[in-house]
Amino acid sequence: MTRPVLVIPGYQGSGPGHWQTLWEAALPEASRVVMPDWEHPEPVGWIAALAAAVAACAEAPILVGHSLGCITIVRWALHPTAPIHGALLAAPADVDRPGGLDALRPFGPIPQHKLPFPTILAASANDVFMTHDRAVALAEAWGVRRVDLGEVGHLNVASGHGPWSRGEELLAELR
Repeated sequence: MTRPVLVIPGYQGSGPGHWQTLWEAALPEASRVVMPDWEHPEPVGWIAALAAAVAACAEAPILVGHSLGCITIVRWALHPTAPIHGALLAAPADVDRPGGLDALRPFGPIPQHKLPFPTILAASANDVFMTHDRAVALAEAWGVRRVDLGEVGHLNVASGHGPWSRGEELLAELR
């Protein structure tokens, strides 16, 4: 049996051409965690959707979060309801950042606890939603491996990313 991969997009979901959407199409073991409302995210509903998706897996999945999806994973991990094989947190959004998007604020403050499963935090040096220094501090607080992606923006279609081969390598490491 192939280990399940749960894809957890961020605010507004990952649209056509986004690397998460491409992975879902290319990997038969991948499925998207569908949130109650992509436009008006709220932690209780998003965390419950993630918990239900994890519970539906026949074996411990790999979680692949982007942006607000990363923060959802970290908040869920405060009280995990099932085992996780590992997680890839790609370009997390700093929901605590002054001047950030109001829609993301209910997910703050970002928890500062060690994550209870192997995790890779892949961060950009010039992400508009997370400074380099903040990514370094969160990786340390979470006790996870940080991968510096260089200057790749928010790692989405708007920053020029569709396929993400480095991410595929990181997913392979978690497998």
